[in-house]
Amino acid sequence: MSTTKLGNPAVVGLAGFGMTTLLLQFHNLGLIGLGPVVAMGFIFGGLAQMIAGFLEHKMGNNFGFAAFTSYGAFWIGLGIIWMLNHSEIYTSSHTDVGYYLVGWTLLTFIFWIGSMFIHTAMAITFTTLLIGFILLDLAHFGFPGMTVVAAYVLIICALAAWYMMASVIINDVSGKQLLKSGKPWVK
Repeated sequence: MSTTKLGNPAVVGLAGFGMTTLLLQFHNLGLIGLGPVVAMGFIFGGLAQMIAGFLEHKMGNNFGFAAFTSYGAFWIGLGIIWMLNHSEIYTSSHTDVGYYLVGWTLLTFIFWIGSMFIHTAMAITFTTLLIGFILLDLAHFGFPGMTVVAAYVLIICALAAWYMMASVIINDVSGKQLLKSGKPWVK
């Protein structure tokens, strides 16, 4: 049996998830244009999360494998929607994007349930993600003001993901559990 220490792929997946979620919310608040979101959506949110997911598979972590690979696909898919709209090739209406988000809301609900069996930091991340998706669904189906509310909720989600990333990195390099993840919400 090998005693070689392996890196934890979750740190890259969480970094990419947090960064792209944060940038999209900055866009939704009108602070930045869509360009940086599209770029990071393809590279950090999409590709990096997909790679992290595939490595989680190698580590035997089904939750990490499914979540990172799925949300990596979300970001690549969303980036493609934006590029196709910009190029006027296959345009998606506001409602079309709303249904895209509804699908992701339903999938996120499944991950949310699973997250409650892991630890508090994971449950907070997925709770805020689920609430954010629900608010974005409402924004796309008649309540546009919910986009701003969703942005603030999803900024908390992004920071919660980064907290988990920071806990893995800082606890590993310090050799101590300096940042706690909390207990599972459901046992």
